[in-house]
Amino acid sequence: MRVTPSLFHHAQTLLAESLRLTSAADQVVAAYFRQHRELGHDERGFIAELVFAVLRRQRSLAARCADDLSSRRLLLAALACVQGMNRRQLAEVLSESESKWLAQAKAVRIEDLPAAVRLDLPDWLYAELLAGFAGDELERLAAALNQPAPLDLRVNPLRDGRDEVLAKLLAGGLAATACPYSPLGIRLAGKPALAKHPLFVDGRIEVQDEGSQLLGFLLQPRRGQMVADFCAGAGGKTLLLGALMRSQGRLYAFDVAERRLAKLKPRLARSGLSNVYPVRIDSERDPRVGRLAGKLDRVLVDAPCSGLGTLRRNPDLKWRQNPASVGELAAKQAAILAAAAKLVKPGGRLVYATCSLLEAENDRVVDAFLAQNPQFVVRPAALILQQQGIALDTGERLRLLPHRHATDGFFATVLERR
Repeated sequence: MRVTPSLFHHAQTLLAESLRLTSAADQVVAAYFRQHRELGHDERGFIAELVFAVLRRQRSLAARCADDLSSRRLLLAALACVQGMNRRQLAEVLSESESKWLAQAKAVRIEDLPAAVRLDLPDWLYAELLAGFAGDELERLAAALNQPAPLDLRVNPLRDGRDEVLAKLLAGGLAATACPYSPLGIRLAGKPALAKHPLFVDGRIEVQDEGSQLLGFLLQPRRGQMVADFCAGAGGKTLLLGALMRSQGRLYAFDVAERRLAKLKPRLARSGLSNVYPVRIDSERDPRVGRLAGKLDRVLVDAPCSGLGTLRRNPDLKWRQNPASVGELAAKQAAILAAAAKLVKPGGRLVYATCSLLEAENDRVVDAFLAQNPQFVVRPAALILQQQGIALDTGERLRLLPHRHATDGFFATVLERR
């Protein structure tokens, strides 16, 4: 797309607001576009991706910009060094003095920079990841996290089959392929607008990362069971669980935020599900949760976490999180897991999951829980998936990584009550 002064001004204004880190970047972007409805779909896409490119590559771009870390300089460096535009393509927004500066910025040898700067990670996160990823794998992980995520869809099996949906998408001119792991997943090329697409309006598809879809298959709810999505949020996984239950049984969607549950209602209406019961709770200790103690067949805990596995979509998180916030989250995760476990009846299953890459939020939380709750045992994630025709073996616990699986980073452990 041609970089006009108007487009650049929008990007500069939006980036300045995003760099304040007072709100999630996707919320800042959405609010900005609501205020500027004159921008078309392609213009919004260009502006948003440019802003996110700076957020992804902020440390290495700052190294190129030297003493001037203004939004303007960061954007110009991103256009030239990340998106590969030349000075002719930037002529409308580039002054003569900036042209000389940009040549110097492009000449910076990134390979000579400290590793954390080169990989665009804060020092504390680089140290954490270095402990878990040996050799050049951290380089590959960081490179994958610095790329935009593809757009994954999930087919609603109550409405249509994946092959049928794929055929309809292809017939409509969208480049679509089946996801390699999720039996219901479809991956699109590019970021087409889907809000008014007939398949979306009819509830035949939902936007959901393939890794997130696999959590539903780990829980493996069945028709007629009592199930809870303990941290339901906007309900993406809730809808999948309800579909896997064939809309039979009872599925509770718990969350502490009314605004998140409100987003579930229109999605629920499109889905055709009749077995979902959204419930706003005050905390994991809410009496409405306690009344279900020992009664549920399945419980999913997609715990509130740092979100560091979703940096492809939410690059600002690596600048907004810190060791203290991760410690607070780990304590909250342990409390939620302990509360959710009380709902599981003997022989029932609980899946603890996060979209974090950090051991502090993953294995350590699960291991501490198991030490205190010997009535729960770990069941091999690979075997459960294999029984459903999903060939994916990451060990006893599910570990999904963008550079290995082309999904967001996910962790999940299947726990069964003896």
